[in-house]
Amino acid sequence: MRLPEVGYLRNFLKNPFALILLLIMAVHATRGGGFRNPIEWIADMILLVPGLVIGISAHEFAHAKAADMLGDPTPRMQGRVTLNPFKHFDLIGLIALLLIGFGWGKPVQISPHNFRNVRRASFIVAIAGVAMNFVLAFLFFGLCSTVMTVAYRSGLSPRLIGALDPILENIVVMNLALMIFNLLPVPPLDGFNIVTEIFDLRRRQFWYTLYNFGFPILMILILLDVPDRIMMPALNAMYYGFLPTVWGTLLTPIFF
Repeated sequence: MRLPEVGYLRNFLKNPFALILLLIMAVHATRGGGFRNPIEWIADMILLVPGLVIGISAHEFAHAKAADMLGDPTPRMQGRVTLNPFKHFDLIGLIALLLIGFGWGKPVQISPHNFRNVRRASFIVAIAGVAMNFVLAFLFFGLCSTVMTVAYRSGLSPRLIGALDPILENIVVMNLALMIFNLLPVPPLDGFNIVTEIFDLRRRQFWYTLYNFGFPILMILILLDVPDRIMMPALNAMYYGFLPTVWGTLLTPIFF
């Protein structure tokens, strides 16, 4: 996820209120039963790693590349126009993501004054990350469908299929989850920046109040499972509806 200012999250985490919220989220995650079987939890995390690395790295790269192409050299000067995951991962954010299901990548800094058309360019930069996640989910779903079809028809080992299938599926699901989550119109998520540019909300006084309190609002919403209630129907619609329909139409003439 992209934050307009690199100090936004850092300053928030210095607030005792933020640490209390993170602690509550950790307790909430523990009570959810995710850690009752450590071996199973570790195995699940290993399967998630490829999706996390690909999804977050590509997401942040897309923000950086879009800003760079639109005339802002800031991301390139900071070495962010790359798919190297070490340039995009925030260690604390990654640990939080694995432990409590909520985390963050290292935000891509931009300098809007370098854009010719600030509002249009800022919109493109904001939407670039989620667009990249959609493209990756679409492509990996097609790859997964093709690989599984070829594997079964070729009589490959069920163990090989069983090992490969969940990794590819998790890459698809992780990219869909990143896309949908980041489209929520709550700061500091991309959805808030997208809505801001569409409706030119920086001219409204309430925008600054909402921006300043966006992160605690987001964490409280997560504690109340509000994002899950929005994301799961959308994710299921994409994974079980849109993607198989489109790829089924494309692959049927090839394999059947």
